[in-house]
Amino acid sequence: MTPEQEDLLARAKGSLAAARLLREAGYHGFAASRPYYAMFYVAEAILLGKGLSFSKHAAVVAAFGEHFVKAGIVPAHFHRYLIHAMEVRHAGDYGALDEVTPDESAEQIARAAEFVELGQSLA
Repeated sequence: MTPEQEDLLARAKGSLAAARLLREAGYHGFAASRPYYAMFYVAEAILLGKGLSFSKHAAVVAAFGEHFVKAGIVPAHFHRYLIHAMEVRHAGDYGALDEVTPDESAEQIARAAEFVELGQSLA
């Protein structure tokens, strides 16, 4: 694992920890935003392992699906998690304050935790 991949995984873990704190404080929209970044950083780290780097979030999401899910390396639900997390992040960051429910923030945090475990095994 390269230092850049290690940094991305550390950022993922930090985003996950921040999401948990935000959820405990009742900030569910913000708490649902951080798991997206945890998943995004993991996807970036995994892609870097193949020498792939992208400047746009949508490109990272697409490349993750193409190079890891379609190739059969990663189960398809991880790509769906990442896509859905991006949608929830938009709702949490730009939607109404109550748009993201406590259950949704909890689900995003659980999915991000799975993603971080995946990243530790693949990066």
